[in-house]
Amino acid sequence: MSFSAEAATTAYIDGLGEDAIAQAAAYTTGNQWLMLWGLLVTSIITLIIVRTGILTKTAEKLSQRGFVVRVFSLSAVFLLVSSLLEIPWSIFSGWWRETQYDRTSQPLIDFLGQGLLALAISVLLAGVFFVAIYAFIQKAKKLWWFWGGAFTGLFTALLMVVGPTYIAPLFNDYQPVPPGEVRNAIEAMAVEAGIPTDRIFMYDGSRQSNNFTANVAGIGGAARIAISDVALDEATLDEVRAVTGHEVGHYVLGHVWDGVLLTIVVVMASFFIADKAFNPVARLFGAREDIGDPTTLPVLLFLVGVIGMFTQPVSNTLSRMNETEADHYSYEMVNLPDGMASALVKTAEYRNPRPGTLEEWLFYTHPSVERRVRAAMEWKANHPES
Repeated sequence: MSFSAEAATTAYIDGLGEDAIAQAAAYTTGNQWLMLWGLLVTSIITLIIVRTGILTKTAEKLSQRGFVVRVFSLSAVFLLVSSLLEIPWSIFSGWWRETQYDRTSQPLIDFLGQGLLALAISVLLAGVFFVAIYAFIQKAKKLWWFWGGAFTGLFTALLMVVGPTYIAPLFNDYQPVPPGEVRNAIEAMAVEAGIPTDRIFMYDGSRQSNNFTANVAGIGGAARIAISDVALDEATLDEVRAVTGHEVGHYVLGHVWDGVLLTIVVVMASFFIADKAFNPVARLFGAREDIGDPTTLPVLLFLVGVIGMFTQPVSNTLSRMNETEADHYSYEMVNLPDGMASALVKTAEYRNPRPGTLEEWLFYTHPSVERRVRAAMEWKANHPES
């Protein structure tokens, strides 16, 4: 009897059970609605900050200070105040809702503590970033969006160098995979792909999330592949090899550079549109109609956020293409389509495996689980094990 890729795909997805599929669909749809509600929350916070004149009063007190101090301080005040106003929404969307769907076991106090740490880092990095952006607005005039976008790409690349080594370990503990058959298999794959074996880690991802996940981050010598302890605890050896092959594929195929290039293009476009639309939107919020005034930062960021939502399908399309390429690399490297399929099914607990075509195009950074499992089964049909 010949192997049917379609029947095998159906068996994998249906094996989740109707209740699990329904819950995954509800969770995924809820996440998509959170994007819209999040935009409403952002608009309200923007309105509050502008109408109370918090940044204007801060600017008046700093009127005798230099440009760098004023811009850095205003961005810091904005981030602190907006984060304070956003606490109820952050707890609801980032913690409470996750606990309701059993996606996290993180205590609230730890969630808030890590949020505070993230805020401190953001204040420092955003301050430097916005000093540069407002310098471009003042010096480059009409072409500030071009130089601002280019600088954003450079800044992103710098964070990719610094992040894995200095920032990520502040939130999680990264350790070498423990000795054993899993480590031996991963190291062999790394050597074959030319990846230093000291750049593959496991981390305590269970601290924040119960999701079955792995990732690749960083560029150059700072790049690293990390597998969550959730994945290592739940996965079979074949699943670990298949998933690691996927992450190795991202590394070898240079997908991180695709992300940097896309960031530059999207940010340039966002800055350009924001420059043209700024005055009427500022008027709507009651802010000064001067994009070069750092006190109007909330309006600029609101605009960039709205524009970013509309460009998201483009970013998601590139991401899905890269994910498909990485899957294919894994099949070629280890030829474990069933290992990949069974690992993918475990991610369907938090990602609707059967979205509609439009939903997938608009919101999904990865091809749907069903689509990826089908690709794995088609590979299996065309490349039987020898």
